[in-house]
Amino acid sequence: RGGGPRALASSLSAVTKTVFGKRGFADGAIVKDWVTIAGEHLARHSLPEKISTPRDKAAGGVLYLTIDSGGMATELQHLEPLLIERINGYFGFKAVDRLKITQGPLPKEDHKPAPPVRPLQEPEESDLAESLLEVDDPELKEALEALGRAVIGRRSG
Repeated sequence: RGGGPRALASSLSAVTKTVFGKRGFADGAIVKDWVTIAGEHLARHSLPEKISTPRDKAAGGVLYLTIDSGGMATELQHLEPLLIERINGYFGFKAVDRLKITQGPLPKEDHKPAPPVRPLQEPEESDLAESLLEVDDPELKEALEALGRAVIGRRSG
């Protein structure tokens, strides 16, 4: 507990490490980097669920994957050796010996468009500019101005 503000990512990392650890993922990196590992097409239709490894070693595990369709499951069976090679290359050691494929629904991605931001009215523009007068750092000032415009612009006019 350091007294100052911390990046959200560092706080989330501590929380997700526990959750992912229970599923055999040391830090959840395979889930975060699944698109890079599996490729965009396969990643869109699959999700790593857990890795189980033999008790006496860290290598030679089974990666459990959920696939969203039977056609993709068939395609993955043909690509299994290549995917295992890519997974092990990602880890830097032979972490996975085989895949266990289960067909089922994948979590839906929530792609809600951001609500529109209306242009600021003159009094709002001047209030925003005045509130940023004492900010010296140009990058910080620009970021705060963008944030201010977004917050004020989403309020009803």
